[in-house]
Amino acid sequence: MKKSTPISLVISVSIAVLAAGVAISAQDKYTVQVPNGLAFSEFRGYEDWPVIAISENEGVIAAIVGNPVMIDAYRQGVPDIGKPFPDGAKMAKIHWNPKKQEAYPGQPTVPGTQHDVDFMVKDSKRFADSGGWGWGAFDYDAASDTFKPATVADNPPQENDAKCGFACHTVVQNRDYVFTEYGKR
Repeated sequence: MKKSTPISLVISVSIAVLAAGVAISAQDKYTVQVPNGLAFSEFRGYEDWPVIAISENEGVIAAIVGNPVMIDAYRQGVPDIGKPFPDGAKMAKIHWNPKKQEAYPGQPTVPGTQHDVDFMVKDSKRFADSGGWGWGAFDYDAASDTFKPATVADNPPQENDAKCGFACHTVVQNRDYVFTEYGKR
């Protein structure tokens, strides 16, 4: 019996060291940044922001969420009343690969593995040359549970600056460069 105690101790210590190593090596997503652009840390807490709308596009599903400044602007009627969003408004668009819940009634499509997250922030001084908005896209790798800035090789291609979404969003310049409509509650 006494021989099993040292073996148990060695196993316990080994498991603790392994767990600590995994925890230390895990990515802090808030340290990731688009070169010369937005940082994940500028959107700390986005996971708890209210939903603006949901969408499905090009095979992925998304929840579009907004910080309190963004939500308040939408509730006041922006951009439909012809006013721009105020500085400090932020949005995050969280994309997932869809999966069917085969065992659930109706077999609904629900979020599967995360695909990426995109961010927008209104700062008319910092982003004066891109409609007052800065954009950033971050790809997610489920195998390593890490994010990295999207690149020109992605679809859609992303440049390494905060203006990566400007060209795409100019088609909604009359909506202050914002595609997403606030879903009626």
